Amino acid sequence: MSHIKLIPKLARGCALGLATMLFSHVALADDDHAIGDGVHELPIFDAHIHYKQPAWDAFSPSTIIELMDKNGVAMGLVSSSPDEGTIRLWEFAPNRIVPELRPYHGGAGSSNWATSPGMEEYLLERLDKYPHEGIGEFHVHRLTPSDEPLLRKVAGMAKARNIPIHIHSGSAPVDLLYRFEPGLTIIWAHAGMSEPPAVIETMMAKYDTLYADTSFRESDILESHDTMDSDWRRVLLRFSDRFMVGSDTWVNSQWSRYSQLIETNRHWLSMLPRKAAERIAYRNAEKLFNRKISKAQIGTR
Repeated sequence: MSHIKLIPKLARGCALGLATMLFSHVALADDDHAIGDGVHELPIFDAHIHYKQPAWDAFSPSTIIELMDKNGVAMGLVSSSPDEGTIRLWEFAPNRIVPELRPYHGGAGSSNWATSPGMEEYLLERLDKYPHEGIGEFHVHRLTPSDEPLLRKVAGMAKARNIPIHIHSGSAPVDLLYRFEPGLTIIWAHAGMSEPPAVIETMMAKYDTLYADTSFRESDILESHDTMDSDWRRVLLRFSDRFMVGSDTWVNSQWSRYSQLIETNRHWLSMLPRKAAERIAYRNAEKLFNRKISKAQIGTR
C-alpha cells in the first residue's frame, strides 16, 4: 500500500517539475523577445546634450524641458560651449539635468583647448564652483605631444573627483587616458564616431569602465527601417550594461528635430530584448550617475 500511495505524490512531483521547466523555458524565451511597442513605456536618459550659446535665444530653458517632457526624456547629461549654458539649464531644472564641464570657452575650441593658456585653472575653478558630474564632451582629433600634459591633468581631475570623462575621439586617445589613469571611467562619445563595431567591441572588452553614447550612430545601427545591423546588435547586446542613447544637440537644427531623434533611438531600442533596452534607455545612467530615473520626473523640474 505504501508504494501505491507514493505514486500520486511522484506524479504530482513530476508534473510540478515539468511545469517549472516549461515556465523557465517560456521566461527565457520572453527575455529574448524584442520589447517592441513597450519601448514607449521607458524613460529615456539623453547622454549627449549641448545647450550652446546660439540656442539660448531660440530655445529657452523652459522650451528645452518641454521638449524633453514631450519625448519621455526624464533626464539628460548636458555640456555646453560655454559652460554657462549648462548652468542655465541645471539651475532651471536641477532634477532633470546632470551637468558636465566642457572646456570650450572664449577662443578655446575643439582643436586647441588642450593647449589654451589658463585652461587647467579654468577647469579647476568651474569644477569647484558648480556640481559638474563629468568633464567633457571634448574632442581629441589627433594625439600630439603638446596635448598630453593637460590630458594627463584632466584624467587626474576626473579620477580625484570620481567623475567620468566624456571624449569625442578614436580609440587611441581612449587608450592614452587609461594609461594615465587605469581606474578612470570614460564615456566614449558617439561610440567612437566612425569606429566600426569590431573596434568598439574590442575596446569595451578591454576596459570595463568604458561606457559609450550612441548619438550620431543611429544610421549605422539601423541597417534598414525594420532591421538592425547584425554587428551592432551583437555589440549592443554584449555590452548592454554600458551603452546609453544620445541626441547631440550641437546645432539648433538638432533641437528642431529633437522629437525625431528620440523616436529614432526608441525605434532601434524596440528591436532589443526588454532588459537590454531598459539598460541602454536609462538604467546604465542610473548606475553611472547614482540617480533614480523614471517617467514620474516628466513634467517636473
